[in-house]
Amino acid sequence: QLQLVESGGGLVQPGGSLVLSCATSGSTLEDYVIGWFRQAPGKEREGVSCITSTFGTTLFSNSVKDRFTFSRDNAKNTVYLQMNNLKPEDTGVYYCAARFGVVAQCRLETDEYIYWGQGTQVTVSS
Repeated sequence: QLQLVESGGGLVQPGGSLVLSCATSGSTLEDYVIGWFRQAPGKEREGVSCITSTFGTTLFSNSVKDRFTFSRDNAKNTVYLQMNNLKPEDTGVYYCAARFGVVAQCRLETDEYIYWGQGTQVTVSS
């Protein structure tokens, strides 16, 4: 069973950057698809980005495309979400999540992900 722990959240001004990390343990990271999701107050959890297990193919939501990048370091059992040009609407609790298996393309469907971290707060405000 894969455990996930997010870190790197905080308060940042609009236009700023943050790097979120998701450290994993308990199983082999490279066997899992990893996704990042976020939830703003009063809103449903939404998919931000995901990366496939074998080829590292990524997918981004339209709201973060061209601003966020997603990378994985299987040797360190850690994935990273680089967030640039942050906007107030990026505020929320960010979760990393995992599903087992090899897929050609990942999807941002919350129900597909089995393992979840506890989340890290990102606040974008001046």
